[in-house]
Amino acid sequence: MTLAFAAALPARGFDVELDVAEGRTLALLGPNGAGKSTALGITAGTLRPHDGHVTLDGRPLVRAEDGRTRTWVPPHARQVALLAQEPLLFPHLSVRQNVAFGPRSQGAARRAADAAADRRLAQVGLAHLADRPPSTLSGGQAQRVAVARALAAEPRLLLLDEPMAALDVDVTPELRQTLKHLLAGQTAIITTHDVLDALLLADEVAVIEDGRVVERGPTPQVLSRPRSAFAARIAGLNLLTGVWTGGGVRTPAGEMVHGHDPGDGLAAGAPMTAVFRPAAVSVYLDERHGSPRNTFRGTVRSLEPRGDLVRVRTDHLAADVTPQAAAELSLTPGTRVWLSVKAAEVDVYPG
Repeated sequence: MTLAFAAALPARGFDVELDVAEGRTLALLGPNGAGKSTALGITAGTLRPHDGHVTLDGRPLVRAEDGRTRTWVPPHARQVALLAQEPLLFPHLSVRQNVAFGPRSQGAARRAADAAADRRLAQVGLAHLADRPPSTLSGGQAQRVAVARALAAEPRLLLLDEPMAALDVDVTPELRQTLKHLLAGQTAIITTHDVLDALLLADEVAVIEDGRVVERGPTPQVLSRPRSAFAARIAGLNLLTGVWTGGGVRTPAGEMVHGHDPGDGLAAGAPMTAVFRPAAVSVYLDERHGSPRNTFRGTVRSLEPRGDLVRVRTDHLAADVTPQAAAELSLTPGTRVWLSVKAAEVDVYPG
């Protein structure tokens, strides 16, 4: 593995193990405060762990035991580049000089550093802005310059901390496509709350909750068959967990969930997960019965516009209905409803 990471920071409730293979991109998903930025900070050298180690290409970057640092490579010598949410360009330097800063700080001659900067600016489509001051750039242009600056230092590992978070929604797709091209073959870790970032940019996903990795796997697998509440939420799926009864999944609340037969060999009591799309959920004011159908009682907590539909969120499930249906049912926060989903729409699997 290019990166091997195992670090604990008890003061933050953080205890995480990660690894990233050569040329692969790992996305860290999780709610705010889960520990994603802590993992990046320890890797980049802006935070010191209480216990653990970080190695890059087999080279120890940090090793700590019982709060004492045994090995410490300073941030500038780690061959790790950290791209923050804000571009943080040097205002007194031109765009070219900003990008050339990395090679220059590593001892490159001015001409070689400028050539490296021009090459990276061309890759992000901003070669024509090389002589501009940063103050004349748009937010999207400034972030692309920051990407070029990070890569101009030729890092062995690139860390991206929610790089699209501070951008207007209309410029995000362009930067996402730029990153998709630049991350090909680059070893990287990206933190994000956006399912499109994970799907388009990451080979694998790790979900962090409360300072622990609760789920890890190939991006399509995690987002299509999640095992954690956060992964299900970011993938836009309803998730229920429970135990296998032989014919369905019984949740801790006593609800029975029927879905696609997961196959033979499952013992009664085995942990199980059931997921289904909000679009597959129907909302009623009274209980409905019929061929094979799951029904759940709930209270409407919020209604959110979702394109030409309305996302109805209840205590623990979500449904997508038309505005007409929401109006006919007089749905408002506090309304008691029945939610119904056909068994054929529910994916059931161990987890």
